[in-house]
Amino acid sequence: MSTALDTAGRALLTEHGLELQHLEQTLGQLARHTVDQADVYLEASRTESWSLEDGIVREGSFHIDQGAGVRAISGEKAGLAYSNEIALPTLLEAAGAARAIAHQGMEGRQAIWSRRTQPALYPATSPLQSASTEQKISLLQSIDRLARQRDPRVKQVLVGLGGQLRTVLLADLDGLLTADIRPLVRLNLTVIVEHQGRTEMGTGGGGGRFGYEQLLNEDTYTGYVEEALEEALTNLQARPAPAGNMPVVLGPGWPGILLHEAIGHGLEGDFNRKQTSAFSGRIGERIASPQITVVDDGSLASRRGSLSVDDEGTPTARTVLVEKGILKNYMQDKLNAQLMGTASTGNGRRQSYAHLPMPRMTNTFMLAGEHCPEEIIASVKKGLYARSFGGGQVDITNGQFVFSATSAWMIEDGRLSYPVRGATLIGNGPEVLGRISMVGNDMALDPGIGICSKDGQTVPVGVGQPTLRIDELTVGGTEN
Repeated sequence: MSTALDTAGRALLTEHGLELQHLEQTLGQLARHTVDQADVYLEASRTESWSLEDGIVREGSFHIDQGAGVRAISGEKAGLAYSNEIALPTLLEAAGAARAIAHQGMEGRQAIWSRRTQPALYPATSPLQSASTEQKISLLQSIDRLARQRDPRVKQVLVGLGGQLRTVLLADLDGLLTADIRPLVRLNLTVIVEHQGRTEMGTGGGGGRFGYEQLLNEDTYTGYVEEALEEALTNLQARPAPAGNMPVVLGPGWPGILLHEAIGHGLEGDFNRKQTSAFSGRIGERIASPQITVVDDGSLASRRGSLSVDDEGTPTARTVLVEKGILKNYMQDKLNAQLMGTASTGNGRRQSYAHLPMPRMTNTFMLAGEHCPEEIIASVKKGLYARSFGGGQVDITNGQFVFSATSAWMIEDGRLSYPVRGATLIGNGPEVLGRISMVGNDMALDPGIGICSKDGQTVPVGVGQPTLRIDELTVGGTEN
């Protein structure tokens, strides 16, 4: 049975006339200098995207990318040289450029290869070949047709479908040799409705590290359509959101994006090493109620944010960030872990061979509590229930955030009374942790649509949470 190392070796070494000795030669260039760590990262990716608008398939594109990145680390400095050509002369030239950050005059280490094979969290097959072109086009058209048949107020349907297979191979100065074959698919759906001159929209979709076969399932894409249509039609009835301080209940699943942004980024190692996070130096302190446990777990099978190994070759794992309200860990890559005197947590991620790894989240979520969702809503005399979010902004240094709700309801006398539009949530991440008084027993992960940007790099992520009650939060509204 072929392993990821075998497959990646054929694709990234053999097909380019390379052998392991050439990786040794490249790393040897760096080993003659004083570096703390160095690695060679080879990558090949195949990506396709399809889009439908006005019932017509407007775009079908296919993109191939490949390249090599050579990194050297010395203290707090990291040098990266990369090329979209995978060849020995290119690797040696990149090594020469990357070592510019190192000091000369001390013999380094010699790699003795240790092959690391991790249990696969997802199939090592190409999603692009898991369905024919006709099936992909038929899926887009079926979604469009289904949404329009469901309600005459549907005026526009936008569908996007994408797939990717990324093959990576990494060798480092300690002799580690590892690889990963990473499939990824995603379907995005926007439904636009119009009634009596008013236009609203709703969104749906999902994905993960598997083939198109799951998205082709009629029950799956019907669920996406119903979700988007329900949100759009509900927004047609929505009233302007009131403004002020009030209790806020967040729904399960995708609202975990607020947790990801307002709290998660502040627990990444680089911000804490530089003392720029609101959570810097607070390991062991109580930062939330004993009901709250937050984890980052990149080892969940087939999830969008999962990786068998991170982009430094470290196996991903379940890292407890907050345990019963106590801050336990930061998320680390190798560089920041070394400088902070700890170990990598498998959170070293990079957008591609042309980027440096940095601490990034994988699948970040809050564990379930003891309260049922109905009990949480019933506890609120007057407040807001938010079940879906759009964009937001966060200041890592102090935890201040602003998020816009795309689907929200007013709570009156313990019941959802009417939908509202234009609600924004304004608050402070660390303070919000202290104001969560009830945690639901309905923890859910998002459907597989998350994208996270940091320092110009974008990577797929997962989020999740149960229903939560925040005792007080500022709601910015549109009500006159």
